[in-house]
Order: sequence, then structure tokens, then C-alpha cells
Amino acid sequence: MVTATIISDNLALEEFVTEPPDNMELVDGQLVEKNGMTLKTGKIQLSLGDAWKNYKDSSGQGGEAYVEVPCCTNRQIRRPDVAYLTPELVAQFGNLATLPQSFPLVAEIVSPTDIAEDVFLKAQEYLESSCQEVWLVFPESRLIFVMTQNQILTFRSGDTASSQQILIGFNIDVDRLLA
Repeated sequence: MVTATIISDNLALEEFVTEPPDNMELVDGQLVEKNGMTLKTGKIQLSLGDAWKNYKDSSGQGGEAYVEVPCCTNRQIRRPDVAYLTPELVAQFGNLATLPQSFPLVAEIVSPTDIAEDVFLKAQEYLESSCQEVWLVFPESRLIFVMTQNQILTFRSGDTASSQQILIGFNIDVDRLLA
């Protein structure tokens, strides 16, 4: 996740959905630019996306892994840092410019400028919008929170973080991901 800067409020929802501007989210009716990505957060984003992609391929689960693609929540249009879409949803929505719902699995890589309360509210927003599992990755604290409707698990340095509902069987060493 990166800090957002308000750019404009003159973009229609339909226009955003059909032709989403790069690096932008539609939040509370305003177009905001995601910024604050660092080399470290970018590296973690790529590593987690690659890990999800490799796992869905090797496990035969299928689907697709994405980075920074737009989706609709019940209230906003967001761009999760990393997202996974099941094979069924790829077949249904895979050619759209913006996913008309939340991804089943998303991850936000928290930057040093993010406000913790905002990060957790964003995770709740995803979970209230058909997302089943959210990973909040805190590189500086070396923590990963895996959230579902019913639980929040915390993984620390030395632990192995694991998917709880979507990529069943997927796990990753926290230290390896956050190296």
C-alpha cells in the first residue's frame, strides 16, 4: 500500500472502470494517486506476486496473480498491491479493465508513510466486498497480518506465513519475503 495524494474529482465512475488511469484509485469520489513506493516495497510486491503465481501454477490450482490492477469494492475503486483471481473468476471477468468486485485474495505492502488505521480500514473494506483473505505486509516491522472474516493471524520474523482460505497450502518464510 502506498500513500494517496488527491489529484482530481472530475472523473466519472464509468470512465474510471472502462479506462482506469495508471497508479490511481477512486476513493470517496476523488481520484487519488498511489505514491510512496520504495525499492524495498516494490521488491516485496514482486516477490509475493511471483510466489503466488508460482504456487497457483505448481499446485494446479490455476487462476491468475496480478499486481496493481483495479477492482471495485462496495465503496471505492482500489488497486491492491498484489491480488489473486480464481480460475472461475478469470473465466468470468478476466478480460475487463477493472474487476467489478474485490479479488478473493489481496495483499497490501505497507510503506513507511502509511497510517496503520487506514491500512486496516482498507483491509476491512476488501473483506466487506467479497474478498476472503487479505495480507497486510509490514516490511519495517517484519510482520505479516493475514485477515479473513473470522480471524487475524500474525506472522513474525522466523515464522512461515500461510494462506488461510484461497491459495490453500501456500506458505512463505517471512524472512525470505521481507529480505
